[in-house]
Amino acid sequence: MQFSRTRLADPMVIDMQRLEDARGFFARTFCAREFAEAGLVTEFVQDSQSYNRTRGTLRGMHFQVAPHRETKLVRCIAGAVHDVIIDLRPGSPSYLQWEGFELSAANGRTLYVPEGFAHGFQTLADDTHILYAISRPYAPEASTGVRHDDPAFGIAWPLPVTEISDKDAAWPLIDPARGVRI
Repeated sequence: MQFSRTRLADPMVIDMQRLEDARGFFARTFCAREFAEAGLVTEFVQDSQSYNRTRGTLRGMHFQVAPHRETKLVRCIAGAVHDVIIDLRPGSPSYLQWEGFELSAANGRTLYVPEGFAHGFQTLADDTHILYAISRPYAPEASTGVRHDDPAFGIAWPLPVTEISDKDAAWPLIDPARGVRI
């Protein structure tokens, strides 16, 4: 695996090293030893999958507050997404900044999203599947989010939003001076 730093403090893009032959390829998507050597979380207690029927579907921007903050490994196994993270950690050098990444079945990339980041994505293709490995169990009482279209972040989504849940569309706008409770 190849670990690459992002523009933001602490997230990583992880590229598989594919062993290819006439049958296709084989690649590791997780190795506790290599993750530990890179200074990343190595214990994931929950796996989840998201299926999205329609191109342009937006899910996000989600996170869990303390004491249930979570680290995520996000990977697209069918289709493609524009995956976005926002640093919500007060005191971080990249506080309130966002960055987007293309994750697709074709590129096989994994995004490492540390605690304290909001996460979301927009599908770039119909019938897109996303896999998550998550470091803490889902806690509904700790689950929250910020708006995907909040001017405080200025996220540039690549497509018009075709589908979004009522909950995701209704997250409150933030006051940049007050920040976000994480």
